[in-house]
Amino acid sequence: MAEARLAANGVPSSQQAFIEEASALFTRVEETVQSSVEWLRLLVETLGAVVIAAGVVVAVIGLLRQMRDAQSGGFGAVRLSFARYLTLALELQLAADILSTSVAPTWERIGKLAAIAIIRTALNYFLSREMEQETRLPKPAHTRTGMPP
Repeated sequence: MAEARLAANGVPSSQQAFIEEASALFTRVEETVQSSVEWLRLLVETLGAVVIAAGVVVAVIGLLRQMRDAQSGGFGAVRLSFARYLTLALELQLAADILSTSVAPTWERIGKLAAIAIIRTALNYFLSREMEQETRLPKPAHTRTGMPP
């Protein structure tokens, strides 16, 4: 009977080769997943920035229209519209941070994510609350009827 050749660590060489191939495959898959998640994180962050930019454009257009029409109703509607964009952007930025931490979680990154999540959640909460209060406010009579004061 032929005996299987043993590697230096006492494992048959055919098993050792299989283990090395599996380890190399695992490393390649892990690198591919990390790279894919980083690209996704970058996409989500970019989308958040685009949402903020769109919100700024919409807010500036709204302000210009309101100044042009000389409406005295205030800028509540513009602020409310812009707050909606900011709320969405905050959610996207938080998602990007979660993706970033999910790839290579260290206690330092997890701590930073927790701090960022708390800050962004608080901002989002207060923005949502302000938007809710703004929508509940009664509108002046001249804006409801379309008649000037």
